[in-house]
Amino acid sequence: MARIKVMVVDDSAVVRQVVAGMLAHDADIEIVAAVADPILAMSRMALAWPDVIVLDIEMPRMDGITFLKKIMAERPTPVIICSTLTEKGTQTSMAALAAGAVAVITKPKIGLKQFLQDATEDLASAIKAAARANVRKLQVVEKNTADVILQAAPDRHGGAMLQTTERVVALGTSTGGTQALEAVLTRLPRVCPGIVIVQHMPEKFTAEFANRLNSLCEIEVREGKTNDRVVPGRAIIAPGGAHMLLRRSGAQYSVEIMNGPLVNRHRPSVDVLFRSVAKCAGANALGVIMTGMGDDGAVGLAEMRKAGARTLGQNEDSCVVYGMPKEAMKRGGVEREVPLGAIAREILNFGT
Repeated sequence: MARIKVMVVDDSAVVRQVVAGMLAHDADIEIVAAVADPILAMSRMALAWPDVIVLDIEMPRMDGITFLKKIMAERPTPVIICSTLTEKGTQTSMAALAAGAVAVITKPKIGLKQFLQDATEDLASAIKAAARANVRKLQVVEKNTADVILQAAPDRHGGAMLQTTERVVALGTSTGGTQALEAVLTRLPRVCPGIVIVQHMPEKFTAEFANRLNSLCEIEVREGKTNDRVVPGRAIIAPGGAHMLLRRSGAQYSVEIMNGPLVNRHRPSVDVLFRSVAKCAGANALGVIMTGMGDDGAVGLAEMRKAGARTLGQNEDSCVVYGMPKEAMKRGGVEREVPLGAIAREILNFGT
């Protein structure tokens, strides 16, 4: 029987070393990676997906619960939480189990190395049990398309949308996107076209993210509110927990923030934004799909391209996770792939 491929995700070098070292002696288990945070984990998972993940909760760049939810939404995989925050019956333990973890192991705050050595047999047993778990049965969230928010545009083939001098750039991204967006937006001068952005991010985090970018960028960056104008020198980020759509009145563009079902298991959804841009802007728009896991945005980018928009995908070498751009390429939505460092220049060229 094939060995169980296990990935350990923990920011403690001691945990990674001890757990990997102890489990290496089990003939049924193969440690395929031991990494310090979920962003690194996703880079490795893009190359080879593990059978079981042993996951900490407190980590830099992305916490374990957020990562767990992302895994279960995109590709359900048995996950064992191993954390100091998960005393039996605590809110964190309940949150982990509710998000799809198959088991929770509590690490002590002191005597960690000895505990891990003593608990190796228990952890190995938990991994073997987890590998047999059918985690897909935990998934009760239907994967809706953008149809639940708005219908696709009529088939114009790019010809019927009245062009204006107002240009709109739509960016969609997920895992690795916070760093990627910073790299793009900090390179833009205030004369750039108006930008609308979906970054998969939990509710209440997007306002802080937008404020941080606003402090770093020459352009204005804000979390979106209904009726916010899309104007040159301004980037609007969809708020976590809500969809954002582009609206048009004459030659002017604005955004609408609305509730609604998850689309591609996300809210905000890139597909929702891109579809609205296809309907409202057509050839006046540039669509860019960037680093991220899953396929959100792939259909919407293809609709933008059919409506006459220019479209770009971030290339594989510069992506943290080459998932969303890859799926968009498969569906014919990507006109060209470019490295992350070239996206700002492409936006400026589109605006001139």
